[in-house]
Amino acid sequence: MTSHKVVASKAGGPEVLELVPMSIPAPGPGQLLVKVAATGINFIETYRRAGVYAVDYPFVPGSECAGTVQALGEGVIGFEIGDRVATMWGKQTYATHTLIGSSKAVPVPAGVPLETAGAMMSQGITAHYLVNSCYEVKAGEAVLIHAGAGGVGRLLIQMSKLRGATVFATTSTPAKAGIARAAGADYVLNYEDVPTSVRELTDSRGVDVVFDGVGKDTFDGSLASLKVRGTMVLFGGSSGPVPPVQLQRLNTHGSLYVTRPKTGDYLRTDEERRWRTTEVFDLVAAGKLDIHIGSRFPLAEAAAAHAALEGRATTGKTILVP
Repeated sequence: MTSHKVVASKAGGPEVLELVPMSIPAPGPGQLLVKVAATGINFIETYRRAGVYAVDYPFVPGSECAGTVQALGEGVIGFEIGDRVATMWGKQTYATHTLIGSSKAVPVPAGVPLETAGAMMSQGITAHYLVNSCYEVKAGEAVLIHAGAGGVGRLLIQMSKLRGATVFATTSTPAKAGIARAAGADYVLNYEDVPTSVRELTDSRGVDVVFDGVGKDTFDGSLASLKVRGTMVLFGGSSGPVPPVQLQRLNTHGSLYVTRPKTGDYLRTDEERRWRTTEVFDLVAAGKLDIHIGSRFPLAEAAAAHAALEGRATTGKTILVP
């Protein structure tokens, strides 16, 4: 059986990613050998490929995928050969086959395609902890979501609407505005003078919470869009890191709250991981949460996929398929 993986032999641009043959590994104790059906691409992998985050080279990217169990390591319980599984805690998932610790794999429910499962784990879990734990969105509240056409942004819109919130979303183009509206956004704004638009649409009150994954370019406008005692959830920095902030500004803008979460702190126990993954999969299986796969690239074209992601030429989730 022919098997391949994508390897970066050194730090650099997308061009350093190459498809090379690999031997199919044997699962060790507690591991599953999984034939990959879809690998989710995440922005952090571009940082690791480029050397922004230290990794050992040669480096095989990837942590998120879905596929079918081909073999079981010693001591594995709860899984059988042929089971469909997904993970966001894997390693070297830019491959046709990968090893996953059985404690890091979750079953894919019937009715959820493997491509969908491979695309939803990271972004779905992120959106879940943002609207449930960083700030619990409630019916009747006003929510501002930046980058509403992106993978997490689109899921945040849907989850906030399921909770009965009024959603304001920002996008950069008419096409992306259409994606945000289709996801359920009540109001779609461009990035120019967001606070003024929000105040006009909320009778000067402002929004209860801002979910901001853009960072440097939107931070000031996010603060200025919040109601008194509103909450800003800064969960990313696609435009760059936010400069140091004088905390007195939170007082000036109305006794505001700001949090900067990371995924690992919201997946600290097996119970928490099961809760989040189960709820997200249940929503998808019930047709209440739509996972938008914006781009599919063959595994051999991982370099093109990275270039598209870094060039902001993608919407929704980008996946690799063997």
